[in-house]
Amino acid sequence: MSALPERGESRRAANARKRISRRPSRLGLVAGATLKPDRVREADAGFPGLLKRAWRRAEQTDDLRSFVEVLLTLDGHVPADVQLRALSAAEEAALAALCGLSWRAPATAASDDAAPATAAPGDATSGDAEETVFSGEIALATSGRIVLRVPSAAPLKADGLVGGVRRVPWTRATLDAYRAQLRRAEDRVARTVADCRGWLAEQGAEGRGELLEQAKEAALRTAPFVLYQQGRQYTNFRDHNTLTGKTLWPGHPDCALSSLQDLPLELWSDHDVQLVVCLTLLIRSAGPGRVEEANGTQLTVDHVAHMLERIRVGYNAALGRDQVPPAASATVADLHELAVSLRSHRGEVARQAQLYREIHGALMHKIEKVAGPCADLARAREDAVTARLTSRLPLRGDNLAELEEALAAAPGWLAAPHGDFATGLEALVYESAAAATEAFEADFAMSRGMRSLPDLITALREERWAEICDWEITRFFCCVVPDPSAARHFGDSTAALADAAWAMSSRMQYNSWHFIAGNLPKAPEVVDRDHFVPPTIPDVAFYSDQHHHGHVNNNVRFSIRSPQSVVVDGRRFNGFVDLRLLRCDGAPFGEQDLLAAHRVSAFTARATGLVAELAAAGEQIEVTAFDSPWHWSAVTGGADPATRAS
Repeated sequence: MSALPERGESRRAANARKRISRRPSRLGLVAGATLKPDRVREADAGFPGLLKRAWRRAEQTDDLRSFVEVLLTLDGHVPADVQLRALSAAEEAALAALCGLSWRAPATAASDDAAPATAAPGDATSGDAEETVFSGEIALATSGRIVLRVPSAAPLKADGLVGGVRRVPWTRATLDAYRAQLRRAEDRVARTVADCRGWLAEQGAEGRGELLEQAKEAALRTAPFVLYQQGRQYTNFRDHNTLTGKTLWPGHPDCALSSLQDLPLELWSDHDVQLVVCLTLLIRSAGPGRVEEANGTQLTVDHVAHMLERIRVGYNAALGRDQVPPAASATVADLHELAVSLRSHRGEVARQAQLYREIHGALMHKIEKVAGPCADLARAREDAVTARLTSRLPLRGDNLAELEEALAAAPGWLAAPHGDFATGLEALVYESAAAATEAFEADFAMSRGMRSLPDLITALREERWAEICDWEITRFFCCVVPDPSAARHFGDSTAALADAAWAMSSRMQYNSWHFIAGNLPKAPEVVDRDHFVPPTIPDVAFYSDQHHHGHVNNNVRFSIRSPQSVVVDGRRFNGFVDLRLLRCDGAPFGEQDLLAAHRVSAFTARATGLVAELAAAGEQIEVTAFDSPWHWSAVTGGADPATRAS
């Protein structure tokens, strides 16, 4: 982001302004002047602490299967299925032989992949019935993955493990089961790699180049992900980057995809061959966002086939008929046909039911879901929001759909002062967020948008794409409304609560900035500007207080995000506004909460769209509320600055 001054402001004045803290409890003070931070985060806060607790809990179990199940779920924080699909072929075979655990559906006896009978876990692992012939190990890596020592492998290294290792005796029966499982796995991998190479060869050099460009663009424009190919890791996440992302620029020689650009196919490793094919299948099925649904797992063709089949079944259930046929086989060609079919029907599914994603924060894993119909809880949430809005805004209706109709019939008040706000839009944004905080029993609710729609419309009409990309985050706003009781998560300090609210607001301003470029034409200045593909479906997150520093610092444990598109002067902007709900502890949000929250955010989006129409017609409307002083006043009640620390 460039450091452009505000309107009529010199660069010197702009730089001086930037040195002043915008934190509500330190307004007017020079930033960074305090001797120590207000809050010091524990050394193992977030993911490291979770892993230590999960390991300690696993050590308290009585048998091997219970021990493994605690580690697979990180003591109830993620679905076991994700961790099972993170295992290498040898580890997967070992765990099936030792505990009878696998993500794969039971195979039929006639199948080439039919799983052989395994010894009962107690017999295979106790060493009581048979003599131990190999001493294996199971541990938890600092990445969150289970790791196993199998025959012919070196002992697990303490470096990179959470809490040591558990010794696991293998009997002759265990070894026999393991060898049978591993032989089938190796045959399956060999067939898959040959199929992938054949399919890539059919694409030709130019086609493979296009696939690499598509995969690099997806890695660049997608939230952090970590994928595995046996023991190799592919990620765009932080300092372990092996793919284009925040650390590696497009074309960087350390990017695994860039290094393949001019390399003959026969020199591609088996890992890279499967990586490119699987990324292609995922992207073709729903766009770059689908890659995150493989997060934390082995990126193999059979895993992708498993995912696509699950999605296919969900889509057909929503459509009420078998509109999407299954893949004719597990070959790449047939899976590619299924992926394309899923994408072509996705819009129709979205018109029949609500698509959303579950996010499991500990492993950053996402799962696309098709929501069921609204039930009593969703209706109760919406009724509570409607009641508050009708009591505080000039709107009448029994539900949010009727309130939207009332807005559309007479939108003029949105541009005029209302109550304590300079515009009705500001009042509506605040009251919607405040109503959501109450109705959803949330610790925080927030709603974001753009401050000046007239400025955006002018820039769009004059095609000033570079200027829009250069706008700072202050061009956007986010109204954060905490529940007063949320102060208990911040030392019972209203000042700390105000600081947390502003930190969230500032981050959401950044998100608006980050998404807006993804809605513009692919001019060079837009392509060069850092941005993500704007979100189009809502999500519900569990245990998000693990990796993201802001989430860890501000106790963002359970959340709902409901993005909405808004048409501005004829151009659709995806992810232009959203509603977010946060809980710092207690029960997670569920599907019914998400359905109701999506209705609330749609109401705010409708109001924003109406204001955009007014602005396009010449109305000068600007959002001036929701800055740092506003959050201080709204959260603390306007307490004197001298009392900020209390």
